[in-house]
Amino acid sequence: MPVPVHSNSAPQAIGAYSQGMVHNGLLYLSGQIPLDPSTGQMVEGDVALQIRRVLDNLQAVCAAAGGRLQDAIKLQVYLTDLGHFAEVNQAMEAEFAPPYPARAVVQVAALPRGAQVEIDGIVALSEAS
Repeated sequence: MPVPVHSNSAPQAIGAYSQGMVHNGLLYLSGQIPLDPSTGQMVEGDVALQIRRVLDNLQAVCAAAGGRLQDAIKLQVYLTDLGHFAEVNQAMEAEFAPPYPARAVVQVAALPRGAQVEIDGIVALSEAS
């Protein structure tokens, strides 16, 4: 049976969904946008800062499940402008070591709250989780 995951260190869900669900040793992460969990507001700054906030939010949910974002198997990145592809790659190289997670990056017309980026994913949890 899937088990919901909740972290107070990540933004609260802004819809009818869980921050993450664990099933059979995998953590399925809901999409995170660059909301500051302490204020519930979008972070100010360029897309690189927004990507960093999203990764931090995802890491908080991973930690609540006893895992690490660095154990991601697959990430889905949604951008409102594919012109920010280089910033995504820079953030991924800083966050992950080879072998990098499988990944898709797609351009979308819009994201919640006017975000420029949203990321979801699947993370392998250790046997102890």
